[in-house]
Formats: sequence, C-alpha cells, structure tokens
Amino acid sequence: MKKPSTRPARGLKLLVLAGSFLAGDLPALERPPFLEDPLNTRKAVSPSRARSAYRPGVGEPCPAEARIDRTWTLVDIIDQALCHNPQTRQTWASARAQAAQLGVAQAAYLPTINFNTSLSYGQTGTRSASQSQLQDFTLGTGIGGGSFGRQEQFRITPSVSLNYLLFDFGGRSARVDSARAALEAANWSHAATLQNVLFNAVQAYYQLFAARSALEATQASERSSEEAFKAASFRYEVGAAALADKLQAQTAYAQAKLNRQRAEGEAQNALGVLANVMGLKPDPSLNIASPAYIEPDEERERDVQALIEEAKALRPDLAAAEAQVRAAEANVRSARSNSLPTLSLVSNYSYSDSSVSQNFQSWSVGLQLSVPLFTGFANTYQIRNAEEQVAVQEATRDQLDQAIALDVWRAYFDLNTTRETLASTRDLLASATQSEKVALGRYKAGAGSILELLNAEADLANARLQYVQARYNWHIGKARLAQAIGALDPTEIGASLRTVGKKTNLP
Repeated sequence: MKKPSTRPARGLKLLVLAGSFLAGDLPALERPPFLEDPLNTRKAVSPSRARSAYRPGVGEPCPAEARIDRTWTLVDIIDQALCHNPQTRQTWASARAQAAQLGVAQAAYLPTINFNTSLSYGQTGTRSASQSQLQDFTLGTGIGGGSFGRQEQFRITPSVSLNYLLFDFGGRSARVDSARAALEAANWSHAATLQNVLFNAVQAYYQLFAARSALEATQASERSSEEAFKAASFRYEVGAAALADKLQAQTAYAQAKLNRQRAEGEAQNALGVLANVMGLKPDPSLNIASPAYIEPDEERERDVQALIEEAKALRPDLAAAEAQVRAAEANVRSARSNSLPTLSLVSNYSYSDSSVSQNFQSWSVGLQLSVPLFTGFANTYQIRNAEEQVAVQEATRDQLDQAIALDVWRAYFDLNTTRETLASTRDLLASATQSEKVALGRYKAGAGSILELLNAEADLANARLQYVQARYNWHIGKARLAQAIGALDPTEIGASLRTVGKKTNLP
C-alpha cells in the first residue's frame, strides 16, 4: 500500500498562512504595520480624539492619565475635557470606523483571491474467486473461499480563484463617494462634539465660581441678618423695641442660614458637574484656579446678520449635514448601478494530489458578464429608497440651517442683555449696600423700623446674587455666542486668559 504523501499538508499550511497574511487576519501582534491601514484611510481622521480633522492646529495628543493633585486652570480643564470626555471618544471612534468603511469601498477596485481545498480519506475493497467457485455459485451452492483486499486513499484538492471587477457603470465610484462623504460628515460631527464639550467645560467652570460667589453672597447676607438680629434682641432687652421686632429679625436670620446651606449644596453640585465634563469622578480635593475677570466688550457693534452668515460657513454640524446630503446622492448612483451589467476577469487554478492515483492540475482564465434581468423589483425600490433618503437629508440640513440662525440671534441678544444687566446690577449692588447700612444705622439709633431694615437686607441679598449671576453669565454668554457661530476655539480662550493675566498681574 502506498504511503500517504506529506506534501499536501505542508502546501495547505503555507496557503492558509499566506491567505491570512494577505487578508489581514493575523493577530495584532503578528500583523505587519503596513497591514493596519494599507489603503491609508485614517489620514482623513483626526490623529487624536481631542483634535478636529479639519482644524489640525487645535489641541495636542491626549495624555494617558490626568493628575488630580494639581491646580486646574480653565485651559487645563478644556484640554482634559476634550481628551477624556466620553462624547469626544465616541465621535472620534465613529469617524475611525467610517474611515474603515471607506477602505471597504475602495477595496472593490482590487481583485479578490480565494483559496479552497477539500480533504478526503477512504478505503476501497475487492474480492476475487476461482472459476470453479463461480460455477458453484451459478448452481446455487454459494461462493466459498477466494480473497478479499482493501486499499486506503488520501486525497487533497486545493484551488485558487481570482475575481477582478473591470467595469460596473460607476457603482464602485458611487460607493466610494458615499463612504468618503460619510467620513467627512463623521469628521464634522466630531468637530461639532468638540465645540459642545468645549462650551460645556467653559460653562461648568464659570457656573462653579458663580455658585461659589453666590455662597459668599449668602454668607454675607447671613452675617448681615445676624447683626440685625443682635440689634433687635438688644433693643428688645432694653425695652426700646417690641418682641415682634426680635421675632421678625430672628426669622430673617434663620432664612439667611437656610439660603447659605442651599448655596453650599449648589456649589458642591457645580463642582461635580465640572468634574463630570472633564471625564473625572467628582472629588472635593479638586483645586480649580479662579478665573480672570474680563471687562465686557462692545459686541453689539457687530451686525447680527453678518454673524449668522459667518455661522453658516463655520458651523461643523451644518457641514456634517451637507456631507450627509452628498452621501445620500452618491447612494442613489450606487443603487442605480445595481440594475446595470458588470464585467469581471475570472481565473481559477486547481491541483489534486492522491495517494493511489496520478496527480493532476487545471487552470482557466476568462471574462464574466453579469446582467441582472429581473430581481423582483428589488432594485426599483432600492433606488426609490435612496432618492427619498436624499430628500430626508436635505430637509434635515435646511432645518438645521434655520436652527443655526435662531441660535446666533438668541445668543447675540442674550449677550447684549447680559452686558447691560451687568452694568445695572453693579449700580443696584452699590445702592443696596448703602441703603442697608443706612437702615441698620437708623434702626440702631431708634429712628427706623425693623421692617425697613429687613427690607433693606433682603434687597441687598438679592442685589448680590443678581450681580454674581450677571457677572458670570456674561462669560458664559460670550462662549455661547462663539459656539453658535462655530468659532469657539480653545487656543483663543487660552490666549485671551493669558493676556488678561498679564494685564492684571496674575501669575
């Protein structure tokens, strides 16, 4: 009996390894670097989740971990949020996934090579008899004796086939255009997410210090209420005031304590919100540097209509919507190409090695024309679906266009209102402070009533809170208007803060 050949097994192992190498299916540690992205599709994606592919100068590569035991400036907070906020990681990963889809579409321009093989093992048996035994068999006596033989057989039949699409009436081109437009939309969506996270970081930063300033205001109001309560208690004890004065002052003092306690909770909540935006767990040990105060500028001198037009040119979410329209239009061309013929180059090579028979091989080369004659109207409805998707994306883009105009309009006039409110609350705080001092002096001298004093203290407490809110709302409003325009830039924020720090002798 012929011994089974070991050549087929060795050849099969080499072909499997070669196929896995070409297909990029080897484990990551064994895969050559050039097979990670052989079509170089990731070059169109941001190299870092904290950077935009269309604004490569913004930001730096993200550090692996963040140091908690440090003093966080606004610029540091922005960098931390852009690098470690889950939203930026999500949209960046989506853009990289879409880059891989572009590679899938571009791969249609390359031939496909497939390897197939069949392995079989079996036995065949024969039995021989003498002439006399055969005669006995014809007489019905049966066959006795003779010889019986068995033969083992091992066969391997590997084959390699090639298919190369030569012409498909623009179907591949349309799918590549669609994937490229979808990648552009993913990049713009990532840029829009960076803008949103950047604004959320700025807003949370100023809201933290607004909450802390509000806490300081309630503490000052509590001290004023305590002083009024002491004055009323003293006047009651000496018989210069009624018990009602003492009780009213005590009630106002208790309410001031309650307001201070609520403000403490709100300040802690604001710190938690800021930590969350930064991608960190809330930690009371976070040391946040105080903001530099910037005097309001005259934003009202700019034309709001010009800002709206600027926003339409800069907003990344609108650019993403435009790219989605182009992707939908390319999908229409791709759907139409499915109803058209395709021409491909096909080739096949096969080899058979057997342990009991001679080896043989065969090959063929030719052209294959495929013409879809009838698909049950599937292509018709695919084209209709693609055309309707274009209408959907166009309506989405137009809706976003209107929303952007409204966002800029609101942010512009809200900022102007905040600027004017800031000036008014500053005057209000000055007059309320003076009024409270006069009322307290009059009450201690016995010339004023407790009601007059409590009203003055309530007005002062309200003026303090309004001034604090207006002061930090102006900073937030500036960032909101920049975001509405699509021009919120961390590098510009950092430069402005450094400039202000120098002017105010900050370290």
